[in-house]
Amino acid sequence: MDLPVMPPVKPMLAKPVKALPDGPMSYEPKWDGYRCIVFRDGDEVVLGSRNEKPLDRYFPEMRAPLLDALPERCVVDGELFVAIDGRLDFDALGQRIHPAESRVAMLAERTPAEFVAFDVLALGDESLISQPFEARRAVLEDIAGGFHPPIHLAPATRDPAVAMEWFDAFEGAGLDGLIVKPLGDPYTFDKRTQFKLKHVRSADCVVAGYRIHKSGDGVGSLILGLYSPEGQLWHVGVAASFTAARRRELLDEVAPLVMEDFSGHPWSAWLDAEANADGSMPGAPNRWSGARGGDHSWIPLRPERVVEVSYTWATAGRFRGTTKMLRWRPDREPGSCSTEQLAEPEPVPIHEVLGAG
Repeated sequence: MDLPVMPPVKPMLAKPVKALPDGPMSYEPKWDGYRCIVFRDGDEVVLGSRNEKPLDRYFPEMRAPLLDALPERCVVDGELFVAIDGRLDFDALGQRIHPAESRVAMLAERTPAEFVAFDVLALGDESLISQPFEARRAVLEDIAGGFHPPIHLAPATRDPAVAMEWFDAFEGAGLDGLIVKPLGDPYTFDKRTQFKLKHVRSADCVVAGYRIHKSGDGVGSLILGLYSPEGQLWHVGVAASFTAARRRELLDEVAPLVMEDFSGHPWSAWLDAEANADGSMPGAPNRWSGARGGDHSWIPLRPERVVEVSYTWATAGRFRGTTKMLRWRPDREPGSCSTEQLAEPEPVPIHEVLGAG
Protein backbone atom coordinates (compact mmCIF):
# COMPACT_ATOMS: atom_id res chain seq x y z
CA MET A 1 0.00 0.00 0.00
CA ASP A 2 1.35 3.40 -1.04
CA LEU A 3 -1.03 6.31 -0.37
CA PRO A 4 -0.50 10.03 0.40
CA VAL A 5 -1.91 9.33 3.87
CA MET A 6 -0.83 5.98 5.29
CA PRO A 7 -2.19 3.90 8.18
CA PRO A 8 -2.34 4.04 11.09
CA VAL A 9 -4.08 7.37 11.61
CA LYS A 10 -5.64 8.87 14.71
CA PRO A 11 -8.77 10.62 13.40
CA MET A 12 -9.97 14.16 13.95
CA LEU A 13 -12.13 14.50 17.07
CA ALA A 14 -14.83 16.77 18.50
CA LYS A 15 -15.22 18.55 21.84
CA PRO A 16 -18.58 18.80 23.62
CA VAL A 17 -20.58 22.04 23.57
CA LYS A 18 -23.89 23.01 25.17
CA ALA A 19 -25.17 24.99 22.18
CA LEU A 20 -24.40 25.30 18.48
CA PRO A 21 -21.26 27.42 18.01
CA ASP A 22 -21.27 30.55 15.86
CA GLY A 23 -19.62 30.80 12.47
CA PRO A 24 -19.87 29.05 9.10
CA MET A 25 -20.45 25.40 9.97
CA SER A 26 -21.53 22.09 8.53
CA TYR A 27 -23.89 20.04 10.72
CA GLU A 28 -24.16 16.25 10.63
CA PRO A 29 -25.98 13.62 12.69
CA LYS A 30 -23.66 12.01 15.25
CA TRP A 31 -23.38 8.27 14.63
CA ASP A 32 -23.16 5.66 17.38
CA GLY A 33 -20.75 3.16 15.91
CA TYR A 34 -17.05 2.46 15.48
CA ARG A 35 -14.95 5.21 13.96
CA CYS A 36 -13.26 3.78 10.90
CA ILE A 37 -10.79 5.23 8.40
CA VAL A 38 -10.77 3.25 5.16
CA PHE A 39 -7.50 3.09 3.22
CA ARG A 40 -7.84 1.74 -0.31
CA ASP A 41 -5.00 1.22 -2.77
CA GLY A 42 -6.16 -0.94 -5.67
CA ASP A 43 -7.18 -4.32 -4.28
CA GLU A 44 -5.77 -3.52 -0.83
CA VAL A 45 -8.21 -2.30 1.83
CA VAL A 46 -7.32 -1.48 5.44
CA LEU A 47 -9.92 -0.54 8.06
CA GLY A 48 -8.31 1.57 10.76
CA SER A 49 -9.95 2.25 14.12
CA ARG A 50 -9.87 5.36 16.29
CA ASN A 51 -7.25 3.65 18.46
CA GLU A 52 -5.13 2.71 15.42
CA LYS A 53 -6.05 -0.96 15.76
CA PRO A 54 -7.10 -2.68 12.52
CA LEU A 55 -10.75 -3.62 12.19
CA ASP A 56 -10.41 -5.74 9.04
CA ARG A 57 -10.73 -9.19 10.63
CA TYR A 58 -13.89 -8.24 12.51
CA PHE A 59 -15.78 -6.91 9.48
CA PRO A 60 -14.86 -9.14 6.52
CA GLU A 61 -18.19 -8.40 4.81
CA MET A 62 -17.12 -4.77 4.24
CA ARG A 63 -14.25 -5.52 1.87
CA ALA A 64 -16.27 -6.23 -1.29
CA PRO A 65 -18.71 -3.29 -0.93
CA LEU A 66 -15.85 -0.86 -0.23
CA LEU A 67 -13.91 -2.08 -3.27
CA ASP A 68 -17.03 -1.65 -5.35
CA ALA A 69 -17.95 1.82 -4.06
CA LEU A 70 -14.68 3.69 -3.45
CA PRO A 71 -12.18 5.12 -5.94
CA GLU A 72 -9.09 3.04 -6.72
CA ARG A 73 -6.87 5.08 -4.38
CA CYS A 74 -8.36 7.00 -1.47
CA VAL A 75 -8.55 7.47 2.29
CA VAL A 76 -12.06 8.01 3.66
CA ASP A 77 -13.09 8.75 7.24
CA GLY A 78 -16.40 7.47 8.55
CA GLU A 79 -18.23 5.16 10.92
CA LEU A 80 -19.12 1.48 10.95
CA PHE A 81 -22.56 0.72 12.34
CA VAL A 82 -25.03 -2.12 12.64
CA ALA A 83 -28.75 -1.49 12.21
CA ILE A 84 -31.32 -3.93 13.60
CA ASP A 85 -34.97 -3.40 12.65
CA GLY A 86 -34.05 -0.06 11.09
CA ARG A 87 -32.29 1.33 14.17
CA LEU A 88 -28.65 1.58 15.21
CA ASP A 89 -27.76 -1.23 17.61
CA PHE A 90 -24.49 -0.68 19.45
CA ASP A 91 -24.81 -3.97 21.36
CA ALA A 92 -24.93 -5.91 18.08
CA LEU A 93 -21.96 -3.91 16.82
CA GLY A 94 -19.97 -4.62 19.98
CA GLN A 95 -20.49 -8.36 19.57
CA ARG A 96 -18.59 -8.19 16.29
CA ILE A 97 -15.30 -7.69 18.15
CA HIS A 98 -14.65 -11.35 18.91
CA PRO A 99 -11.45 -13.43 18.89
CA ALA A 100 -13.04 -16.51 17.27
CA GLU A 101 -12.93 -16.40 13.46
CA SER A 102 -15.95 -18.71 13.20
CA ARG A 103 -18.08 -16.38 15.31
CA VAL A 104 -16.90 -13.34 13.35
CA ALA A 105 -17.97 -15.08 10.12
CA MET A 106 -21.34 -16.03 11.59
CA LEU A 107 -22.05 -12.51 12.85
CA ALA A 108 -20.89 -10.97 9.56
CA GLU A 109 -23.77 -12.86 7.98
CA ARG A 110 -26.37 -12.39 10.71
CA THR A 111 -25.66 -8.77 11.65
CA PRO A 112 -23.72 -7.25 8.73
CA ALA A 113 -22.21 -3.82 9.24
CA GLU A 114 -22.63 -0.71 7.12
CA PHE A 115 -20.31 2.24 6.58
CA VAL A 116 -21.22 5.94 6.51
CA ALA A 117 -18.57 8.29 5.11
CA PHE A 118 -18.21 11.85 6.41
CA ASP A 119 -14.73 13.02 5.37
CA VAL A 120 -11.96 12.29 2.87
CA LEU A 121 -8.24 12.56 3.60
CA ALA A 122 -6.74 11.59 0.25
CA LEU A 123 -7.73 10.90 -3.33
CA GLY A 124 -5.38 9.44 -5.91
CA ASP A 125 -1.91 10.83 -5.27
CA GLU A 126 -3.16 13.93 -3.45
CA SER A 127 -3.42 14.43 0.30
CA LEU A 128 -6.43 16.56 1.23
CA ILE A 129 -5.71 17.03 4.92
CA SER A 130 -4.60 20.66 4.49
CA GLN A 131 -7.73 21.51 2.49
CA PRO A 132 -10.65 23.19 4.33
CA PHE A 133 -13.53 20.93 5.25
CA GLU A 134 -15.77 22.68 2.73
CA ALA A 135 -13.46 21.52 -0.08
CA ARG A 136 -13.08 18.01 1.35
CA ARG A 137 -16.85 17.67 1.61
CA ALA A 138 -17.23 18.63 -2.04
CA VAL A 139 -14.75 15.90 -3.00
CA LEU A 140 -16.56 13.39 -0.80
CA GLU A 141 -19.94 14.24 -2.35
CA ASP A 142 -18.43 13.67 -5.78
CA ILE A 143 -17.04 10.30 -4.68
CA ALA A 144 -20.41 9.39 -3.17
CA GLY A 145 -21.92 9.19 -6.64
CA GLY A 146 -20.63 5.62 -6.62
CA PHE A 147 -22.04 4.74 -3.19
CA HIS A 148 -24.84 2.26 -2.63
CA PRO A 149 -25.85 0.28 0.49
CA PRO A 150 -24.12 -0.75 2.67
CA ILE A 151 -21.89 2.27 1.87
CA HIS A 152 -23.49 5.65 2.56
CA LEU A 153 -22.75 9.37 2.53
CA ALA A 154 -23.41 11.13 5.85
CA PRO A 155 -26.15 13.76 5.45
CA ALA A 156 -25.04 17.33 6.13
CA THR A 157 -26.63 20.76 6.28
CA ARG A 158 -25.40 24.31 6.80
CA ASP A 159 -28.74 25.43 8.21
CA PRO A 160 -28.69 25.42 12.05
CA ALA A 161 -32.49 25.25 12.18
CA VAL A 162 -32.50 22.07 10.11
CA ALA A 163 -29.67 20.72 12.26
CA MET A 164 -31.72 21.18 15.43
CA GLU A 165 -34.66 19.42 13.79
CA TRP A 166 -32.31 16.50 13.16
CA PHE A 167 -31.06 16.73 16.74
CA ASP A 168 -34.59 16.16 18.05
CA ALA A 169 -35.86 13.71 15.43
CA PHE A 170 -32.95 11.40 14.72
CA GLU A 171 -32.40 10.28 18.29
CA GLY A 172 -35.16 7.80 17.58
CA ALA A 173 -32.91 6.09 15.04
CA GLY A 174 -30.17 5.57 17.63
CA LEU A 175 -28.13 8.70 16.95
CA ASP A 176 -27.01 10.75 19.91
CA GLY A 177 -26.70 14.34 18.71
CA LEU A 178 -24.87 16.46 16.16
CA ILE A 179 -21.32 16.87 14.92
CA VAL A 180 -20.47 20.48 14.00
CA LYS A 181 -17.61 21.07 11.56
CA PRO A 182 -16.06 24.51 10.83
CA LEU A 183 -16.09 24.86 7.05
CA GLY A 184 -12.63 26.41 6.89
CA ASP A 185 -10.72 23.91 9.05
CA PRO A 186 -8.10 21.45 7.75
CA TYR A 187 -8.06 17.83 8.91
CA THR A 188 -6.12 17.76 12.18
CA PHE A 189 -5.15 14.32 13.48
CA ASP A 190 -6.13 13.47 17.07
CA LYS A 191 -7.27 17.05 17.80
CA ARG A 192 -10.67 18.14 19.11
CA THR A 193 -11.19 20.98 16.66
CA GLN A 194 -14.76 20.02 15.74
CA PHE A 195 -17.76 20.17 18.07
CA LYS A 196 -20.44 17.77 19.30
CA LEU A 197 -23.82 18.60 20.75
CA LYS A 198 -25.30 15.67 22.62
CA HIS A 199 -28.48 14.92 24.50
CA VAL A 200 -27.98 15.11 28.27
CA ARG A 201 -30.33 13.55 30.82
CA SER A 202 -30.09 12.32 34.41
CA ALA A 203 -31.22 9.23 36.29
CA ASP A 204 -31.02 7.88 39.84
CA CYS A 205 -29.24 4.52 39.91
CA VAL A 206 -28.30 1.85 42.42
CA VAL A 207 -24.55 1.47 42.99
CA ALA A 208 -23.96 -2.29 42.94
CA GLY A 209 -20.19 -2.45 42.65
CA TYR A 210 -17.03 -0.69 41.56
CA ARG A 211 -13.74 -1.20 39.80
CA ILE A 212 -10.38 0.06 40.97
CA HIS A 213 -8.82 2.69 38.72
CA LYS A 214 -6.15 1.40 36.33
CA SER A 215 -3.57 3.35 38.35
CA GLY A 216 -4.52 1.31 41.42
CA ASP A 217 -5.45 4.54 43.19
CA GLY A 218 -9.11 4.68 44.21
CA VAL A 219 -12.37 4.00 42.38
CA GLY A 220 -12.13 3.95 38.60
CA SER A 221 -15.84 3.40 37.94
CA LEU A 222 -19.07 2.78 39.81
CA ILE A 223 -21.17 -0.07 38.42
CA LEU A 224 -24.79 0.99 38.10
CA GLY A 225 -28.07 -0.87 38.26
CA LEU A 226 -31.78 -0.17 37.79
CA TYR A 227 -34.74 -2.34 38.71
CA SER A 228 -36.80 -3.87 35.94
CA PRO A 229 -40.63 -3.98 36.14
CA GLU A 230 -40.22 -7.59 37.34
CA GLY A 231 -38.03 -6.46 40.24
CA GLN A 232 -34.68 -7.64 38.86
CA LEU A 233 -31.64 -5.40 39.23
CA TRP A 234 -30.30 -4.84 35.73
CA HIS A 235 -26.75 -3.73 35.00
CA VAL A 236 -27.17 -0.50 32.99
CA GLY A 237 -23.63 0.87 32.75
CA VAL A 238 -20.93 2.61 34.76
CA ALA A 239 -20.12 6.10 35.99
CA ALA A 240 -16.48 7.11 35.55
CA SER A 241 -14.12 10.01 34.75
CA PHE A 242 -13.32 10.96 38.35
CA THR A 243 -10.47 13.20 39.43
CA ALA A 244 -7.64 11.58 41.38
CA ALA A 245 -8.86 13.16 44.61
CA ARG A 246 -12.45 12.06 44.01
CA ARG A 247 -11.33 8.49 43.28
CA ARG A 248 -9.77 8.25 46.72
CA GLU A 249 -12.80 9.82 48.40
CA LEU A 250 -15.15 7.37 46.71
CA LEU A 251 -13.09 4.43 47.93
CA ASP A 252 -13.75 5.53 51.52
CA GLU A 253 -17.42 6.27 50.80
CA VAL A 254 -18.21 2.81 49.39
CA ALA A 255 -16.01 0.84 51.81
CA PRO A 256 -18.87 0.15 54.30
CA LEU A 257 -20.88 -1.49 51.48
CA VAL A 258 -18.25 -4.03 50.35
CA MET A 259 -19.62 -7.59 50.53
CA GLU A 260 -17.32 -10.22 51.97
CA ASP A 261 -19.78 -12.96 50.98
CA PHE A 262 -20.65 -12.40 47.30
CA SER A 263 -23.32 -15.11 47.19
CA GLY A 264 -26.02 -12.70 48.31
CA HIS A 265 -25.31 -10.16 45.58
CA PRO A 266 -27.90 -9.89 42.76
CA TRP A 267 -25.11 -10.41 40.24
CA SER A 268 -23.17 -13.13 42.05
CA ALA A 269 -23.24 -15.38 38.97
CA TRP A 270 -21.20 -12.79 37.09
CA LEU A 271 -18.17 -13.57 39.22
CA ASP A 272 -18.08 -17.00 37.59
CA ALA A 273 -15.51 -17.19 34.77
CA GLU A 274 -17.73 -19.40 32.60
CA ALA A 275 -20.67 -17.00 32.96
CA ASN A 276 -18.34 -14.20 31.88
CA ALA A 277 -17.18 -16.02 28.75
CA ASP A 278 -18.84 -13.63 26.28
CA GLY A 279 -17.31 -10.54 27.90
CA SER A 280 -20.66 -8.79 28.43
CA MET A 281 -20.79 -8.68 32.23
CA PRO A 282 -18.99 -6.58 34.85
CA GLY A 283 -15.64 -8.13 35.62
CA ALA A 284 -15.16 -9.62 32.16
CA PRO A 285 -12.06 -8.53 30.24
CA ASN A 286 -12.85 -5.99 27.56
CA ARG A 287 -12.25 -7.49 24.12
CA TRP A 288 -10.11 -4.52 23.12
CA SER A 289 -8.07 -4.27 26.30
CA GLY A 290 -7.96 -7.89 27.46
CA ALA A 291 -4.73 -8.60 25.62
CA ARG A 292 -2.98 -5.86 27.57
CA GLY A 293 -3.47 -7.72 30.81
CA GLY A 294 -4.24 -5.87 34.03
CA ASP A 295 -6.92 -6.36 36.63
CA HIS A 296 -10.44 -6.15 35.20
CA SER A 297 -12.16 -7.51 38.33
CA TRP A 298 -14.95 -5.72 40.14
CA ILE A 299 -15.89 -5.45 43.79
CA PRO A 300 -19.55 -6.17 44.63
CA LEU A 301 -21.33 -3.74 46.97
CA ARG A 302 -24.54 -4.14 48.89
CA PRO A 303 -27.03 -2.37 46.59
CA GLU A 304 -28.11 0.13 49.24
CA ARG A 305 -26.92 3.52 47.95
CA VAL A 306 -28.31 5.65 45.15
CA VAL A 307 -26.38 7.99 42.89
CA GLU A 308 -27.67 10.53 40.37
CA VAL A 309 -25.84 10.36 37.05
CA SER A 310 -25.96 12.34 33.84
CA TYR A 311 -26.08 10.46 30.55
CA THR A 312 -26.50 11.22 26.88
CA TRP A 313 -28.98 8.53 25.90
CA ALA A 314 -30.00 4.95 26.57
CA THR A 315 -31.13 2.04 24.45
CA ALA A 316 -32.24 -1.46 25.37
CA GLY A 317 -32.03 -0.50 29.05
CA ARG A 318 -28.36 0.53 28.97
CA PHE A 319 -26.53 3.85 29.01
CA ARG A 320 -24.64 4.87 25.89
CA GLY A 321 -21.69 7.25 25.78
CA THR A 322 -20.26 8.93 28.84
CA THR A 323 -22.12 8.58 32.15
CA LYS A 324 -21.00 10.83 35.00
CA MET A 325 -21.76 10.91 38.69
CA LEU A 326 -23.57 14.08 39.77
CA ARG A 327 -24.23 13.41 43.47
CA TRP A 328 -25.26 10.85 46.04
CA ARG A 329 -29.03 10.64 46.63
CA PRO A 330 -29.50 9.65 50.32
CA ASP A 331 -33.17 10.64 49.96
CA ARG A 332 -33.87 7.88 47.41
CA GLU A 333 -34.59 4.22 48.21
CA PRO A 334 -32.78 1.77 45.90
CA GLY A 335 -36.02 -0.05 45.14
CA SER A 336 -37.48 3.14 43.67
CA CYS A 337 -34.76 3.32 40.98
CA SER A 338 -36.42 1.71 38.01
CA THR A 339 -35.71 1.41 34.31
CA GLU A 340 -38.79 3.55 33.67
CA GLN A 341 -36.52 6.57 34.18
CA LEU A 342 -34.76 5.85 30.89
CA ALA A 343 -36.82 7.72 28.36
CA GLU A 344 -36.45 6.43 24.82
CA PRO A 345 -37.48 8.55 21.83
CA GLU A 346 -40.00 7.64 19.17
CA PRO A 347 -38.45 5.19 16.69
CA VAL A 348 -37.17 6.63 13.41
CA PRO A 349 -36.02 4.34 10.58
CA ILE A 350 -32.33 4.72 9.82
CA HIS A 351 -33.09 5.21 6.11
CA GLU A 352 -34.76 8.52 7.02
CA VAL A 353 -31.47 9.71 8.53
CA LEU A 354 -29.41 8.54 5.57
CA GLY A 355 -31.83 10.22 3.18
CA ALA A 356 -31.77 13.60 4.95
CA GLY A 357 -29.94 16.68 3.75
